[in-house]
Amino acid sequence: MEQQSQNRQASPRPDGAAVSTEAAARARQRQLLELERERILDERTSSPIRRAALEAALSDIESQLAKFQDR
Repeated sequence: MEQQSQNRQASPRPDGAAVSTEAAARARQRQLLELERERILDERTSSPIRRAALEAALSDIESQLAKFQDR
């Protein structure tokens, strides 16, 4: 039972280092934000209201991504 708990805490990498679940979760979150950013940048609209919403969402995503740069 304890071994299963340890396996959830860290997973082995080819170079022998261990990645914590927290670091893996941060990496997944960053990847999701980057994918969402790309989706927003690819979206085209002629609606000023939709464009404003996309710009606001993009600004929010970029501020969240900036937090990852600070670490």
